[in-house]
Amino acid sequence: MLRELAIRDFVIVKDVSLSLTSGFSVLTGETGAGKSILIDALSLVLGGRAGGDVIRTGATRAEITAVFEPNKTATDWLKQHDLAADNDVILRRLIDNQGKTRAYINGTIVPLNQLKALGDCLVDIHGQHMHQSLMRPDVQRDLLDAQSAMGAQRIAVTQAWQQWQQAQKDLAQALEGAQQLAEHQEALTYQSQELEKLSPEPREWDKISDEHSRLSHGQSLIEAASAALSTIDDDEMGTQRTVDMALDKLRQVLKHDPKLRDIEQSLESASIAVNQARSDLARYIDGLDLDPGRLDELEQRLKSLYDAARKYRCEPADLPDLALRTQNELAALAQAQDIDALKRSEKSAADHYLAVATDLSQGRRKGAKQLARAVSKHMQTLGMPGGQFDIAIEQANPSQNGIDKITFMVAGHEGTPLAAMTKVASGGELSRIALALSVVASETTRVPTLIFDEVDSGVSGAVAEKVGQLLRSLGARHQVLCVTHLPQVAACGNHHHRVTKSRDKDGTVTSSISTLDDAARVQAVAELLGGAKITDTTLDHAQELLKQQGG
Repeated sequence: MLRELAIRDFVIVKDVSLSLTSGFSVLTGETGAGKSILIDALSLVLGGRAGGDVIRTGATRAEITAVFEPNKTATDWLKQHDLAADNDVILRRLIDNQGKTRAYINGTIVPLNQLKALGDCLVDIHGQHMHQSLMRPDVQRDLLDAQSAMGAQRIAVTQAWQQWQQAQKDLAQALEGAQQLAEHQEALTYQSQELEKLSPEPREWDKISDEHSRLSHGQSLIEAASAALSTIDDDEMGTQRTVDMALDKLRQVLKHDPKLRDIEQSLESASIAVNQARSDLARYIDGLDLDPGRLDELEQRLKSLYDAARKYRCEPADLPDLALRTQNELAALAQAQDIDALKRSEKSAADHYLAVATDLSQGRRKGAKQLARAVSKHMQTLGMPGGQFDIAIEQANPSQNGIDKITFMVAGHEGTPLAAMTKVASGGELSRIALALSVVASETTRVPTLIFDEVDSGVSGAVAEKVGQLLRSLGARHQVLCVTHLPQVAACGNHHHRVTKSRDKDGTVTSSISTLDDAARVQAVAELLGGAKITDTTLDHAQELLKQQGG
């Protein structure tokens, strides 16, 4: 549940904080006051896209914070992503005037896609233009699939379609480009044989480069190591003798002051370390091999590797990987030229696609019946008595979306034949059908908070009253927030918030929001009923409307 929404420097909002609770809350205000701006801000903090044009004039960045009481789905998601899951879930979004954005979940900066994924667990927004988008076939298809819980099947169909298309492409390339494939195979074969003859080994370049460096600087290494050994081992002033003499002097007086014990131990450690270094240097000098033959051998090998790397345009250290890739590509080409195998692979991919697409189609047909019944039921109370809603599913050419052509059908009144919604539905009917679809989807969703942004446009009178009652009933199961301009809907709310705008001394328009008490609600509903001029009769009507609807 959304508990608080705080917005700063967003469009015309300077600094607004809105506290929300359970039930059905309505949001009203004059046109242009910023009602939908609040919904836009909420969309952004839930992971929506934004640019620098959302920053309030004169500000450098916009900041939006939403505090939620999480549901189980959101809590599980937070645990899966190792994000702190305390009592509240706090989403925060910062957007600067360059369009750069940062997203936070419980104080941890996160990618925008994670913010959106968590937002989808918390809030479902039904926009004011949904009835317009319903005219598009892809929206109708997606809405049916979402309501029918066909998400997994849709993914399976898309993947099977891509595999089938790739199999068709591979077969076509093999049939049309046999000569080019043969030429490419010949070049790869020569390259593979040459690399096989060279036999580059993993990490070989680094190993022989290090050895070459040692041998080519062998004399300098011997001279430096010998000089260091002489410095340590000199009988008169060598490091070993100097440290040992200091240690001997100290031990003679150690009994007179125990504080010298730590120093004595340090000198003893130094003596041991110097002695170890002397032994290591001696072994190092004995182990140095200045074999000129080996040096020539390494130089020849380095040159061979370097020449091959330059020829094949890669780093010498990458030659072993190149040899492996060449062998794999040759194997793939050999398979690609097996036309019969490619035909079998293409048929197998086609059969698999048809199987999963058929499964999706069957699920759609079952879901279409349930959705049609539910929407038709709501149409009876939304000013369309006797109206029917149905979903026609016809055979279509295969695509990544399946094998179905999906068409929403509607009969606005009793006795009217069903026809494609895009051809017969009026604007008002579309709005009511969109609302019915939104309500049906909301009745089955597990998302705790539902936002309706002027989805009641195009209705009035008794129908508007039914819309309000419908949203109020949803508020018994979900937290519902509705932006509305209808007094009948506003009167049904359990809570009422009013958006107003004012003009500063410098002419800047600023939007603000307040939560209304009973008296202020009467005034707000009266304004929706009567416009700018409010009479006693209008106020009485508003009070009666609130009393009737229980708002």
